[in-house]
Amino acid sequence: MSDTKKPDNIVFNQETQKYDASLKPYATNVGAPAIKVTENVTWKNKNVHKANQQIKAKYLELKAEYEKMMAELEYNNLVYNAKFNFQPIIGDTYHLYRDKKGQPFLSIIAPEQCNFDFIGSFYLNSEHIWKKIDQEIIGQDLITNE
Repeated sequence: MSDTKKPDNIVFNQETQKYDASLKPYATNVGAPAIKVTENVTWKNKNVHKANQQIKAKYLELKAEYEKMMAELEYNNLVYNAKFNFQPIIGDTYHLYRDKKGQPFLSIIAPEQCNFDFIGSFYLNSEHIWKKIDQEIIGQDLITNE
């Protein structure tokens, strides 16, 4: 063996011309524990499944919230495009009907007091957004469908 070439089991750095076994982040002698590659496929698969389930759940929550907002937008457009001859007061409940021509109109008259084609009851909140409310809670404490 030549003087310049060192055996494989000796850790000699050719660039610094020093033995640097103690500086390596891994074991370098024959008596050191063997480096084994850990099997992490099952861990990855399990956590990928968990992450996918969590992302799917978040997506479904956002989708439900989006659908709720779109329904609220449709109701607001319906009420704001309806015909009415008064200025609605914030915090009051109003009732939406269809006339004989199929056009929506807003009224303060409750559905029990008339025979109009009833669409729904709505509450005007402080942000000027119409909230659809259940028929059975009209006249009681106001609770919106949220």
